[in-house]
Amino acid sequence: MITFPGFANAHSHAFHRALRGRTHDAGGTFWSWRKLMYAVADRLDPDRYFALARATFAELVLAGWTGVGEFHYLHHRPGGRRYADPNAMGAALAAAAGEAGIRLTLLDTCYLAGGLDSHGHLALDDHQMRFSDGSVDAWLERALDRPDWGDHVRLGVAIHSVRAVPEAALIRIAETLAGRELPIHLHLSEQPAENAACVARYGRTPTRLLADCGLLDSRLTAVHATHLTDDDIALLGRAGATAAFCPTTERDLADGIGPARRLADAGAALAVGSDQHAIVDPFEEVRAVELDERLASGRRGNFSPEALITIGTTNGWRALGWDPGTVDDRVIIDDASPRTAGSEPEQMIMSASAADVREVVCLGETIVGNGEHRLGDIGKLLHDAIGDLR
Repeated sequence: MITFPGFANAHSHAFHRALRGRTHDAGGTFWSWRKLMYAVADRLDPDRYFALARATFAELVLAGWTGVGEFHYLHHRPGGRRYADPNAMGAALAAAAGEAGIRLTLLDTCYLAGGLDSHGHLALDDHQMRFSDGSVDAWLERALDRPDWGDHVRLGVAIHSVRAVPEAALIRIAETLAGRELPIHLHLSEQPAENAACVARYGRTPTRLLADCGLLDSRLTAVHATHLTDDDIALLGRAGATAAFCPTTERDLADGIGPARRLADAGAALAVGSDQHAIVDPFEEVRAVELDERLASGRRGNFSPEALITIGTTNGWRALGWDPGTVDDRVIIDDASPRTAGSEPEQMIMSASAADVREVVCLGETIVGNGEHRLGDIGKLLHDAIGDLR
């Protein structure tokens, strides 16, 4: 048996798990995939969200993730009307994480506009209304006034993207959060279309816009960071920001390969997440940082095995607002499985998979023992939760 530290999943959308194996029949693009995502979102309420998130988070733990950053923008009822508890959906996620046995950083997300073109920001469509608080100040009031949901939860904030949050709101967020040690995450340059729209509207890339608005510092985690200019890379590096790659999702959506080595060389930290959970496997996400860099560069050995483990653990915990020195979670894998047999222990990150996880300890509790989660049959939990949405 080989022991790893608990892996930190820096970027998750728990409800996207309902889309696995349902989006590939007609090809399409990120934008056509998004229509299916909205259809799932429309059917979620706090009870259904809890059931789906509990099963999804349990699948994460079963695979070896012991922490997750949930990029949470499913705030209100369809149409935008608030629940009696304005944080009911966040409370459902916190309760789900507690039952699943995973550390949660709940990244409450600002979402104000339906898109961006050269003329400005677009109105929210019917699907997006429930994502929005209506104004940046209303979002700040709700997002900064969340209750304490337990020792397994940390609170952070997120900006959905420059597509969904106008410049004036970005400046307001930066002013309000100045001096607060909160993790700040956002989707950044995931698509070339996002970059083109931002340049057409503001004359600047999304990264430069963030810098000009006062949001680019070491608290920031840029999710995807796929299509960056040289200037963008330099800005992120000088700020000591984190770039959270989600390689299996970026493949699935044909987003492209991000400049991992160049970002690291510039001074940015790297972390990983599983985003839409098309695959749930921390070993696959972590080694994909190296393997995708090989495809892009034509060179091997861009990141050592030790560096890859740091990307999957220490850097991820910091991005999620946890002190890595106090996280004593562990993941024990079988070193004699059909996948790992014969591997050098120090290179096990390159051969192991989620199927090799035998034991997971999180927050001092054994959540997975002998390859089984304490909640029992996680496949059935997922099947039932997703079936209810159909």
